[in-house]
Amino acid sequence: MVKQTLWLFFGLLSLMLGIVGVVLPLLPTTPFVLLAAFCFSKGSTRLHTWLLEHRLFGQLIADWQQYGVISFRAKLIATFSMVAMISYPLFYLPFALWLKIAVSIVMLLVLLFIWTRPSSH
Repeated sequence: MVKQTLWLFFGLLSLMLGIVGVVLPLLPTTPFVLLAAFCFSKGSTRLHTWLLEHRLFGQLIADWQQYGVISFRAKLIATFSMVAMISYPLFYLPFALWLKIAVSIVMLLVLLFIWTRPSSH
């Protein structure tokens, strides 16, 4: 029972981080939603099923679980949203140069990961 509760807790935490990642450019949504699906598979059959049947996340999770792919459309959306969300602060807000460089490197590494995954099965 304790293990199941921990899996449920980490699943909910991961899902929350994934949802926050929709609006924060350096917090990626996809890995947290995939982690939530994994945790729910161990902690809550009901939430796991709900996530797999979710209108936005269901197909993404199924594609990843079955084939290890991220759709081309999801890659494009991720790329454009990250670049759009990060461009203004990088160019127009007075952050330290080292912070701008660090944020840019993290974004590029996330994009590298996304774009090196297969797009179809």
